Amino acid sequence: MLLSILLISVLLSWLLTAVFRQYAIRHHVMDIPNARSSHSVPTPRGGGMAVVISFLIALTGFCGTVIGFSSIWLWITLALLLIAAVGFIDDHRSLSPRLRLSVQFLSAALVLLGMGNVPALSLAGWIFPPAWWIWGLLAIGLVWFINLYNFMDGIDGLASGEAIIVGIAISVLHWIEGDSSAVSYISLILSATCLGFFFWNRPPAKIFMGDGCSGFLGLAMGTMMLVDAMKDPERLWAWLILLGVFVVDATWTLLTRWKQGNRLSEAHRSHAYQQAALRWGHGKVTASVAGITLIWLMPMAWLVFSDRCYGIVALVIAYAPLCVMAKRLNAGRM
Repeated sequence: MLLSILLISVLLSWLLTAVFRQYAIRHHVMDIPNARSSHSVPTPRGGGMAVVISFLIALTGFCGTVIGFSSIWLWITLALLLIAAVGFIDDHRSLSPRLRLSVQFLSAALVLLGMGNVPALSLAGWIFPPAWWIWGLLAIGLVWFINLYNFMDGIDGLASGEAIIVGIAISVLHWIEGDSSAVSYISLILSATCLGFFFWNRPPAKIFMGDGCSGFLGLAMGTMMLVDAMKDPERLWAWLILLGVFVVDATWTLLTRWKQGNRLSEAHRSHAYQQAALRWGHGKVTASVAGITLIWLMPMAWLVFSDRCYGIVALVIAYAPLCVMAKRLNAGRM
């Protein structure tokens, strides 16, 4: 059953991306290059909505036939739909940052309310039970994930490729530990839908993802991370390790620009991955990020999953070389 759902997800996403590409061309929904762009030719955008539709269809089928429907997934689906819809509108007509941020916090609240509780926080053996400040911290964290993924969707195939790799990696880690929970299957479904889109988005991209999908992916991964952490608080650190390239690059760049007094809402191309793409090209950077995730970050995440290392310790070790790379690539400076 799962294999059939995965194959259908890939095919459906591939077909829908072709449909959205024709729609974008016909209605002039194009990303026009400018001084801050990482591409050089006008390219259709908004194709990532194929991922959104395919994933939600596959998720509905999976929940209905394998794990059964539950209120938590209904709330999560509503939050994902909301963030995707606002992003899709923003792709067509620019919305104010205040409105987008308000919707992002509303979506985060829907996820947390749907879960009914939040995971405890684990810090090198110290366990902080759920409290009001943890609810607030996790809401901010989900909003950061939404924006983080949007920030990192700036070169061909990077955002979709990251979703594919992380989804597969988290499933493998679950299976290594003998855990066949819903998160392990749902992350695979997300990877499958992104794979169908990646065919069109790989370098050189024939269509871009758009804000509707990038925010959707950020919220989806952040949500699965919290659901996973409900079972074992240490897994929150494992997810953060796997997403390390995105977390470090986006955070380092944002903090650097803030220190320099730049407007944080202003478009730019000073992320480490963008600087690297200018030197070596989109394809090499996208492939390198996948390699770093599989060869360096996944083993570090496994140490956490298997209780061989405290999550915070593994995260510091995993992030150290990523911070060095961000600094050497002048992330946040142009």
